[in-house]
Amino acid sequence: MKKFLFQVFIALLGLGALGLLAAAAWLWASDTGRQWRAQLGERSPNDALRHLQRRLQGHTRLEAVLLPALQAAQRRLEVEPPAGVLPDLGKGQRSEPAPRPAGLVQTRRVDSPQAIREALLQATPGTDIVVAPGLYPFETKLRLGQDGTALAPIALRAERPGTVWFAFGQVEGVLVDKAHWRFENLDIRGVCPRHDDCEHAFHVVGRGHHVVIRNNRIRDFNAAIKVNGWDGDWPDHGLLAQNTLVNSGPRQTDKPVVMFDLVGASHWRIQDNLVAGLVKAYGNQVSYGLFAKGASEDARFERNLVVCTPSGISQPGVRVGISFGGGGTDPGACRSERCAAHEHRGGLAANNIVAHCNDVGLDANRAQDIQLLHNTLVNTAGIGARNGSGVRLRANLSDAGVWVRDGSRVDRQLDARLAEFFDPALARALQWRAQPTTANAGIPAFAETDFHRIRRSEIAIAGALN
Repeated sequence: MKKFLFQVFIALLGLGALGLLAAAAWLWASDTGRQWRAQLGERSPNDALRHLQRRLQGHTRLEAVLLPALQAAQRRLEVEPPAGVLPDLGKGQRSEPAPRPAGLVQTRRVDSPQAIREALLQATPGTDIVVAPGLYPFETKLRLGQDGTALAPIALRAERPGTVWFAFGQVEGVLVDKAHWRFENLDIRGVCPRHDDCEHAFHVVGRGHHVVIRNNRIRDFNAAIKVNGWDGDWPDHGLLAQNTLVNSGPRQTDKPVVMFDLVGASHWRIQDNLVAGLVKAYGNQVSYGLFAKGASEDARFERNLVVCTPSGISQPGVRVGISFGGGGTDPGACRSERCAAHEHRGGLAANNIVAHCNDVGLDANRAQDIQLLHNTLVNTAGIGARNGSGVRLRANLSDAGVWVRDGSRVDRQLDARLAEFFDPALARALQWRAQPTTANAGIPAFAETDFHRIRRSEIAIAGALN
């Protein structure tokens, strides 16, 4: 029946403009049109435009008539980021080194790739492995020998950021399968000729719990930080803080492109990172900035700056900022019950700024007990909840809407529109100038501090900035 309706639609199209109008009106009123309208009503306008473009593929005559109009609408909806380098707003790697971790009682200085390999395998609790300034190429993964402890971790670090460069030409840079390790102040780049061959700078697995990855600059990997279980163990209680995670161009791969890819591990803190440039050129072309899935719990995404595309927002593909649930998990990789109950539970995203994503800036997919508090979304498709998610929204600021699908439940209070507080053009440049308005200016504070760690008063405004 649907095939017959579409054939009639094409026949009417051949009658010219009048036929096109008649065909459009007839299709809009048909059962098929009602089904399409219902589907599109649960989608953001960005997603709806891409959905319509996909439906047109292969229908040459329809594409010739309708595709230019859809593309023009997309250009108006997805505003190109301003030219030039966007400010980092104080997020990502800082020029000042992270403080020397407590509990380090002996120093081992290394100045060659082989010395680094040996030190990683031989270090005992309390060892501080300090890398001399220089460039260190590696072609096979780096492995760890022993666990640290809570009181005596093991560290691999540069004394100052911008002095130590690791060039990884292998699938995995560092395999972190031991507990209480810290990696700080390093500059790490994937240099594989084929993007398929540079998957992860750090792969945290199994017994690699309580890892700290802080104040590093990590470039040109498909999934720069990958976290997952192994042999029944899960690397819980990790910290990813003040790192710059970027790609210099689209990833030419059909493998997952996620700057922070967490599957199954719980109680992670992802704070004060700069994430930018997450474009996937092949496969499903769907990419994410940060996500937690796989029946994980209690991930906290706080005070991060995520810029999906610093330029070319409407280039091919779909880009999501921060997600609880991501694209779903293969049942065999789930932590419990094949993810039957949830992809993620108990997660928090607070005080993040997410910009220039052609899909939603904040996403929940089969996620429960999710809190989204005081986030600011600029030039994204807004906030999405899908596949039965349960989400609590408080005091978020966005220039788009909230899209609820598939029986999801959203408790929404005191969200506001970006233009009520800031000049939209300046906001797209990540420059914040207050608008002359008092709209929604006095609301309860749902997060004690803001994007810059400034303490909020009891009465606050919506969004990440105090």
